[in-house]
Amino acid sequence: MDTTELERIAREIRLRDLQAVFEAGAGHIGGEMSVIDILTALYFRVLNIWPDQPKHPDRDRFVLSKGHTACALYVTLAKRGFIPEEEISTFLQPHSRLNGHPNCNKVPGVETNTGPLGHGLPVAVGMAKAAKLSGAGFHTYVVTGDGEMQEGSNWEAIMAAAQFKLDNLTLVIDHNRFQQGAALAETNDLAPLRPKLEAFDWEVTEINGNAMSEIVPALEHRGARPHCIVAHTNKGHGISFMQDRVDWHHKVPSREQYEIALAELSEALS
Repeated sequence: MDTTELERIAREIRLRDLQAVFEAGAGHIGGEMSVIDILTALYFRVLNIWPDQPKHPDRDRFVLSKGHTACALYVTLAKRGFIPEEEISTFLQPHSRLNGHPNCNKVPGVETNTGPLGHGLPVAVGMAKAAKLSGAGFHTYVVTGDGEMQEGSNWEAIMAAAQFKLDNLTLVIDHNRFQQGAALAETNDLAPLRPKLEAFDWEVTEINGNAMSEIVPALEHRGARPHCIVAHTNKGHGISFMQDRVDWHHKVPSREQYEIALAELSEALS
């Protein structure tokens, strides 16, 4: 699938994500908008996956460590054929399997439960190491938030990945510069991220994480070391009044705001 088609799908996912969050009255829409281009490239171009066989042993593994952006993952999984598209309307409803954080025991295509930040990358390192031990050919990808990289468990995992020479592991950091309640620069500013990862003997690529032409080649890159993609993204990308606003980490649009966002995203599709 070429970048033009991927961009179209990403716009469709943004629109459905907006609708789902508004209807549910909850969600993490800012971080969902920033990561949707990356999810689209993974599921519609990069990952070796079979929606009708979600546990196929040869499948690539993907871990959404920033699990609070689950709605974006659900919409992507639905569009890719893992779950019915109409099920998105049950997001956060009683008895729905589409919870606020992804659950691998409920949702096909989810590899591991995530929610507590700092857990996804260590799990992904384990998956990549297991592939090495068993001689399997699958690749493991993991997406973290940049605020999440303040967790020490991530840096222990980064050390382990370098030690084990996990060239079958790709970490994508959604570097949208904001976390819950504050900018990254106001809490524990890890930027710039690249020299820190390189100091741990990782290969690092920096990209515009909302530009499909940069996302795809970075994800498809293969080298001799673990690979980190520092994806510079925009919180609330695609919606003018949400973009780069910390208050949209965990907020639901009013009816008026919803109509504005709906019009902007719909116009982008036309």
